[in-house]
Parts: sequence; structure tokens; C-alpha cells
Amino acid sequence: MPLYRPLVEAEEVAAGSAELAAGWLGMGRAVAAFEEAVHRAIGAGSRATVAVSTGSAALHLAVIITGAGPGSEVIVPAFTHLADVQAVIAAGAEPVFCDIDPLTLCIDLDRAAELVGPATRAVVVMDYGPHLCDHAAAAALADERGLRIVHDAAHTFGSAYHGRPVGSFSDICVFSFDPVKALTAIDAGVVVVGDEIEMRRLRHLRLLGSDQPVEAIYRNEKTWDYDAVDIGYRYHLSNVHAAVGLAQLAKLDQIRAVRQAASRWYQERLKLVDGVQLPPTDFDDVNPFLYYVRVDPAIRDDLRSHLADRGIGTGIHWRPAHLQTRFSGFRHGPLHVTEQVGEEIISLPLHSAMSETVVDRVCAEIAAYFRGAGRARAALAQPASASDHRRYSA
Repeated sequence: MPLYRPLVEAEEVAAGSAELAAGWLGMGRAVAAFEEAVHRAIGAGSRATVAVSTGSAALHLAVIITGAGPGSEVIVPAFTHLADVQAVIAAGAEPVFCDIDPLTLCIDLDRAAELVGPATRAVVVMDYGPHLCDHAAAAALADERGLRIVHDAAHTFGSAYHGRPVGSFSDICVFSFDPVKALTAIDAGVVVVGDEIEMRRLRHLRLLGSDQPVEAIYRNEKTWDYDAVDIGYRYHLSNVHAAVGLAQLAKLDQIRAVRQAASRWYQERLKLVDGVQLPPTDFDDVNPFLYYVRVDPAIRDDLRSHLADRGIGTGIHWRPAHLQTRFSGFRHGPLHVTEQVGEEIISLPLHSAMSETVVDRVCAEIAAYFRGAGRARAALAQPASASDHRRYSA
């Protein structure tokens, strides 16, 4: 029972094979169609969607678009994927690590406001698993302090915030379609912006800084009439990847329904298990990328080993960024919640073809662990306080 499993069916195989057979493997018609399909799916309206090779590439370009660079800072949650931090560093700026909300595990915007300084250029807000950041508060902070917001929505494509599709409202929004995301294009990223000038710059940045006319490229035609007008990277998306992404987008409703149902099955079964803290959400209006639980740090690794011995994959999303060797010297505020959650979190299997039988098996093994060795080990661990004990036995 793997932690992830991409939904690759006949439609994805046929779509990718057709582009391989066509022989135009670089950026072209399928990429244009993929951008248009993402645009429709998120109700982007007048906003622009620009496809790139990976979600990490999308984050890097998004940070560049904010104007962050040498001498500036970008506030990021300390509880995040390495890609958010590396994107800031790659742009030449310095990350500033911020704590997270203990319920949503998204950036704590009150703490972020305290970290804003004269060099702050932007704030990265990441939706986590089934939780969306407080985007209204993020926009208010940006307006008040003159900042840009980079919305890392790698976990929440197909979700909605107060009835508005993710991607339709943020300053700069970034999606990932990598091999393990809810929807995959083998690997791809999309940047969504509301400014035509920024859209044109993104198109230059993804293609080595050149101003090659996209109209020709999107007809599967090569043009030799171009100029290097900006810095740039080889971040353009291939037609093969885009075609697979198009096949996935056609299944968005199905994928979302399966992942919501599986998450709710987990909630129903695991709420009966003492020692497991569940995500505080009903999974409405979200397309959850992952399902997580929190347990006593003293038994987390042992529980993961117990599940692994029974063929059940688990993960840790995430190990706190500020504790990584490369990132240890950057400025940060108090990070108590991040460090606590980083020791408690476990991701359980969730994919887009998940069955109730699989959820039953995972939950049965977790329950068996807590009836036996887990309960004994938790007792021996002697939690630091009574409140800690109540948190895991509620």
C-alpha cells in the first residue's frame, strides 16, 4: 500500500503516446491547450496561466516576478517543502522563517506581520494538505505593508476558498502537477498572474529569456527570429507532459470525489482510536493532496515501522525547513508550533484510485498498534505535561 500512486489509465497513455508519435516533443500545441484547460478549471477570468516544467520552476519564477533578489527578504513558513525555500535563495533573496497555525498548519499571518522588515519583499503562503491558508488575511497584510503574496497551491488544485476556486484570486498563484500530486502531468507547474506584463515576462523567463513569439511555438513551429531580453531558464513544458496533464484535468471531478471520500473514511475510523489527532476539517470544497495524522513524538517512528512491516507506506510532510543544514542560518521568529508538528506528523496513503478496503486496512493496523505496543510505549514516554497527554488521547 504505497503512500502515493499516480492515476495513469488508458487516457493518459493514449494522450502521451499521441504526442510522441507526432514528433514535436517540446513546447507547442498541447502546452497551449493545457494552459487553457487550467485557466478554465480555476475560473481564472482575466488572469493568465503560464505553464512551466515543474512546480519548483514555477515557484522560482514567481519569486522573481515579485522583485525579490539580492538584499531583500521573503517570509516563508518554516513548515514547508524545500522548494519554497530554494526558490527564494535561487532568486538571490533570503528566506525568513515564520511559524504556523496549530490547526491549519499553514503560515501564521500574525507572526508573519511581526517579521516584516525594511527588506521584506514578499510572503509565501502555502496551503497544507486539506487546509487552505487565511488568504483574506494574507491579502490584507500585503495591502497594508506593500508586499507581494506568492500562493503555493501545490496541494490544493481543484479546491475552493470561500466559494472561489484556488488560483482565481491570489496575487501570484503556483500549482504543481508532479508525479505524486492529486493531478499529474508527469511533471509540470503553472504560474497564475493577473498582469499581462508579468505574463509576458514569465514567458520570457521560462524560455532562456528569449522573446520568441508564443503564437508560432503554440502552432508547433520553430522560429529563428528572437532576442534575449531578460535572464532566463530552460523551464518550458513539453507537449508530452502537457498532454498527460490534459487527460488528468478531464478527470478532476472524479479525482476530487475519490480523495474526499477516502479522507472522510479515515476520519470516521480513526476518530475511535485513542492517541491519534485528526485534521480539523470536513474536507468540503477541497481536493486533498494528502491525509495526515499527528501522534506522540515518542512513538511516531515506531508506528511508521509497524505500518511499514505490514506493507503500508507513510511519509513525513514536512521536516521543518529551518532545521535543514543549508537553511539553518537564516532569520526567523519563534517556531514552537512548527517544531512540535514536525515531530508529530505522519502522512497516510492517499491516491486518486483509493478504495475503502485500503483505508480499512490502514486504520485497522493503526488501531492494532495503539491497542498493543503503542499504548505501552506512550505510557513509558511520560508526556511533558497533562495537556500533551490529553491532546493525543482526546
